[in-house]
Parts: sequence; C-alpha cells; structure tokens
Amino acid sequence: MAEASTSGTSPSQASGPGVPSAKPSPDPSRPRLDPNDSKALALLAAEACDDRKAADIVLIRVEEISSIADWFVIASGFSDVQVRAIARSVEDKVEEASGRLPLRKEGQTEGRWVLLDYGEVIVHALTPDERSYYDLESFWGHGEKETYLGSAPDAPA
Repeated sequence: MAEASTSGTSPSQASGPGVPSAKPSPDPSRPRLDPNDSKALALLAAEACDDRKAADIVLIRVEEISSIADWFVIASGFSDVQVRAIARSVEDKVEEASGRLPLRKEGQTEGRWVLLDYGEVIVHALTPDERSYYDLESFWGHGEKETYLGSAPDAPA
C-alpha cells in the first residue's frame, strides 16, 4: 500500500476525478478484512446478497484463468427492485466491513444486471432472464465454482 504524500495535501484535502474523499471508518472498533484476502471479500459480498434474499448465489474463482479479477459473485434477484437492493446491500456491507467502495458500478438505473467491481472481486446481480441469457457460469465454467449456501428459507410453522 502506498504511503501518504508528503506534499502537504492530506487525503481528505485531495479532490478531482478518480480521487476518493477520505471518510472515517463506519465503525473503527470493528476488525477490517485483510485487503489481500479476495475470497473473504467474495464471501462477504455473497452474504450481503443473501441478506436481500438473492437466489442461486455462486462464487467462481477466476484468478488462474483471467487477469480481470480473482472472484466473481453471481446472484439472482426476481425483479429490478430486488436486483438494485442486492447491489446496495453488497455496497453497504463491504463498506462497513472493509471501508471499500466499488471501483466501478454499472446497471443500477435499469436494475436488470448490476455489476459492482471491487478489483479482485466482481459482483453480478441479475434477474433470472438476464442471467439465463448471458450465462456467465458457462462462460467462466472452467473456473472453480462454489455455491453459496446462505440462510435457509424460513420453514412453515
């Protein structure tokens, strides 16, 4: 990690395109994720997807077959509203746990396929139609695939 510049400008004073504003940790007492642990970040994103009742959450390890990322997290939402809620949940949970924001995000306006790029982890929240059409699991099928087994659906009483 690079050290802060000694030019007299603190990170909170820096501004301009591509320069994130420094903000305090959401909870300084919470332990942070190891910034080098991409699987922990992928699992955290999957947990956030599960928090919004995403279906069929899959993690695909792509670090050995692509330089794009280490992991993809793919999850389905059954409406554009749910897909956006899943993406917001991921953003909130990752920021809370690690202080990180996505480097890029796409698709929030339409809500059919929202992509959150954290560098080493890319999260895809899609409607079932979009997921079926683009079939990312088949395209990246030569990567190691893990199904996320989050919370079980509530059983009837």
